[in-house]
Amino acid sequence: MILAVLILLAADWVWLTLNWNYSEGERAGYVQKLSKKGWICKTWEGELALVTMPGAIPEKFLFTVPDDAIASQINAMAGKRVVLKYEQHKFIPSSCLGETEYFVIGVSEVGEPNPPTVPLPASPQLPR
Repeated sequence: MILAVLILLAADWVWLTLNWNYSEGERAGYVQKLSKKGWICKTWEGELALVTMPGAIPEKFLFTVPDDAIASQINAMAGKRVVLKYEQHKFIPSSCLGETEYFVIGVSEVGEPNPPTVPLPASPQLPR
């Protein structure tokens, strides 16, 4: 009886930590690394370089991707600036579900802004 109650409490805890998120948001940067790793439970783990300005030391954002389709999208955007939409889940009881508490739920490519253009001077008209 006590064992059944403990198992039920553990199952409720896992369900709660995976279905209730502490925070959600978006981060933009360049994906430095994305790999599927783990001894028994394979999870997609990655690093996003958050570059604020050229020449600055980038900050790393570590994340987990629970969905293979999203991981494929991220891999297809390698070398491009992307926005990762994530949910933060606190107190997850096992690293089998992911090594970080940031779970990516969507990805989109950031279009590079066009450089400013300077209008060319009008060419002088020669009299005919």
